[in-house]
Amino acid sequence: MQRFFNRFFSFRASFTLIVFIALLIFFGIFSADHSFFKAANLTAMARLAPDLGVVALGVGLLMIAGEFDLSVASTIPLSSFVFVKLLSWGTPLIFCLLVTFFAGALVGFLNGMVVTKTKLPSFIVTLGTMLFWRGLVFAASRMMPIGIRAWLDFGSWIENMFVGSVFGVIPVQILWLLFFAIVLGLLLHFHKFGNWVYVTGDNVTAARAMGVNTDGVKITCYVIVGFLCSFMGMMQNIRIESFAANQGVGFELKAIASSVVGGTVLSGGIGSMLGIFLGTLTIHIIENGLILMGAPPFGISAFIGAAIIIFAVLNVAAARVSGK
Repeated sequence: MQRFFNRFFSFRASFTLIVFIALLIFFGIFSADHSFFKAANLTAMARLAPDLGVVALGVGLLMIAGEFDLSVASTIPLSSFVFVKLLSWGTPLIFCLLVTFFAGALVGFLNGMVVTKTKLPSFIVTLGTMLFWRGLVFAASRMMPIGIRAWLDFGSWIENMFVGSVFGVIPVQILWLLFFAIVLGLLLHFHKFGNWVYVTGDNVTAARAMGVNTDGVKITCYVIVGFLCSFMGMMQNIRIESFAANQGVGFELKAIASSVVGGTVLSGGIGSMLGIFLGTLTIHIIENGLILMGAPPFGISAFIGAAIIIFAVLNVAAARVSGK
């Protein structure tokens, strides 16, 4: 039991949890009319937070392996476009899902192959692929929104599965986020693949000397990111009932920020799935709480940016003091 606890509750994740709870208390007290903990607001957060959260889990895993993926901002709309086009062609829903997931995973695989085979910095490679796929999506869609209600009936099984609610109260989206966090957490902290991820991110030369297929580890992480992007894009399509070419804009940096807030180190080798999960929720509740407190809507990003820097500095400082 102690081993289980220590694996999930690293020092950095514990520190993130403390700040997360403090923010909940702060916004619960100071939000207008104490509206932060009202059912309507909690339900809204449970529906919206998974949009970033699902992607951030994959990006954080990849960061622990020592790489970045900026192309998530384009993988999301690309997968979404594939999904709505398949719907418009009358493709059975199950095949729409499978092809959409395959499209996202394929983009991740291509990113991983280019990064590992060329040895170019992943920041540069995925910046290039982000612009490439974005240009293709813009050209193919002509920047026009595409509604899906003409091809997807209300109350269909796919809608209930991905954007419905349990007992009419709990949004399914938050359950999907928890599901992916648990699965990836078990993979990272209790499977040998997780050990390979950590050692690859910490010291790739040493990992190779130990017989770890570091290229395979990185490619697998890229595929996971691509799959999660396609999942989120499809889920967002169904929720907003349309495709938009600007879906996912800014998610590449927000996902990295969520991981950093959760204690993931940019250089790789350090991080936890619990920390990434809490980091995502922390950013979302800061945004939501500031809006409820009456902060200027167009200045929210400034507050969030400052909070991320402060949080990262405090996290590093606390780690140094504890020696962890």
